[in-house]
Amino acid sequence: METDEELVARANRGERGAFEGLYRRYREWAYRLAWRWCGQAEDAQDVVQEVFIWLAGKFPGFELRARLTTVLYPAVKHTALAVRRKRRREVVRAEVPEVEGQEIERGEGELAVVLSGLSAAHREVILMRYVDEMTVEEMAAALEVPAGTVKSRLHHAVGALREDARVRRYFER
Repeated sequence: METDEELVARANRGERGAFEGLYRRYREWAYRLAWRWCGQAEDAQDVVQEVFIWLAGKFPGFELRARLTTVLYPAVKHTALAVRRKRRREVVRAEVPEVEGQEIERGEGELAVVLSGLSAAHREVILMRYVDEMTVEEMAAALEVPAGTVKSRLHHAVGALREDARVRRYFER
């Protein structure tokens, strides 16, 4: 399997299929992340499409200086938040109908319930660390904050989760 660096180099040379390889590798990850921020399947799909169009526009000449998830994370987040803001302006809904197949994987849905008691910043770093498996340095780069800020947020978020009986066992020392 080709590395991201190899695919980026091939895409920069204009080789067919290289960018498609990056898309196939990261589209599900980007979808799950977008869904976390906008909460609707259709919007998440739109976000993925917009982000990969944005990324394609970076070629040729794109330099991969970190993992691709570190590059994509802020693009997905900001695009998803913009879609969510636009959706709120378009229609104020009293009740959102449940549509089969719209909910993300059951495990992530349950995780969302547990994490709902955390602040948005704490919830974000927990998901980045334990779901997306990003390092502190990658998280700092994606969030554009110092690594110390990420460590502090993680510390407080994990502390809060240790107090929750539903997930305490996962965060014991």
